Formats: sequence, C-alpha cells, structure tokens
Amino acid sequence: MIRISGNPSTPPVDEASKGQIRQANEAHILAAAERVFAGAGFGGATMAAIAEAACLPKANLHYYFGSKQVLYRAVLARTLEDWLVPTHVIKPEADPKLAIETYIRAKMALSAQRPHASRVFANELLHGAPVVKALLGTELRELVLLKASVIEGWINAGRMAPVDPVHLFFTIWAATQTYADFGVQVSAVLGRTELGSSDYACATEHVVSLILRGCGLLNDKKQGSRAQ
Repeated sequence: MIRISGNPSTPPVDEASKGQIRQANEAHILAAAERVFAGAGFGGATMAAIAEAACLPKANLHYYFGSKQVLYRAVLARTLEDWLVPTHVIKPEADPKLAIETYIRAKMALSAQRPHASRVFANELLHGAPVVKALLGTELRELVLLKASVIEGWINAGRMAPVDPVHLFFTIWAATQTYADFGVQVSAVLGRTELGSSDYACATEHVVSLILRGCGLLNDKKQGSRAQ
C-alpha cells in the first residue's frame, strides 16, 4: 500500500522528491478511481468506495482530490492525454507504415493495460460527454486535424493509399478500444472468462495487419497471388 501521509520522524525530503511522491500517490488513486468509475459509473461511485479500492483513508483521498467531480475529471483528462501521446510518432519525416503501426500498438497496449480507463471514457461519451465535450471540440479536434494533415501529405506524396485521414483515426480508435470497452462480449465469443495477454497479442496483430492493408502499407505477395 502506498503511504500517502508522511511520518514526522522521517527526515525532510527535497522538493523534487516531494513532487515524485505526489505524482506516484495521485497515479495510485487515479488507478483505483478508474476501476470504481468503470464499475459503478459516476453516479454510483463514491469517494468512500474509491478510498477502499486504493486502500487509503478517505481523508487522504480528499487531500489530493477535493471532490468526486474533481477526481472524475482527472481520470478523464489522464485517459485522453495517455491516448494522445502516442500520436507524436505521426510526423512528416516518419515512415508511414512504422508510424501508424506504432500508434496502433500503443493504443492496443493501453486497452490491455488500462481497460477500466477506456470504459470510463466510453461511458462519458455515451452520456453526451458533459465533462469533456468542450475538450473534444478544441484540443482533440486540433490535434487530429494536425495529424490528419501529415497523413494527407503522405498520401499526396504517394507514400500510402488514399484514405480519409480523419476517419482513419476513428477506425483505429474503434478497433483498439473495443477490446477494452466490450471485453465481456469479446471474451464470451472467444470462450474466455476474460481476455488474456495472448488474446491481446493476437488482436493486436490482426488490427495492425487489417489497417495497414487498408492503407496500402503491407506488401503481401501471397495475398496478391491468391487475388490474381
């Protein structure tokens, strides 16, 4: 269990160490909050339940996040930020195949590692995105349009097949996040109680192959010979 409150008998730590401790404590709380919000929804979740999931006193929870609303916003913000960071590989000088593949693999890894975060975000969207709607139409839109322009440049240069760059992002999001958001359905069809690492590995290769083929970035000679 992470110790949130310091011990008065321990020697003082420098500001950098304090910052690292705070970041670690906040990350621990956010991970617990993801699980509770994913299971109970915003309305059903309580700070007491989140504190219990984090194995912390409720007072310590309020020290870092003053209310359930603040904590919920923090969960959504962290999720969106972590989803967007991998887009940094999509830049004009990059190899299109490597960049898109790297992005897909990063998104699939996040679905495998933090499925609860994805479900919290999906539930927010299903309820009309009351908390993140403004962010979706500003920062997210601006980033997607910026990266779409990079992909458009690759297309114009003949480096990949013509696709709608913005809708390509929608396709990647749908294909990667479904394994987290609808994991119960996928598990049931596969005859599993839950998805394991081998299932995610198989799914990752499938999604990578499918999307790269659609972008004309896979040179599959065997498939080509069959098609002839």
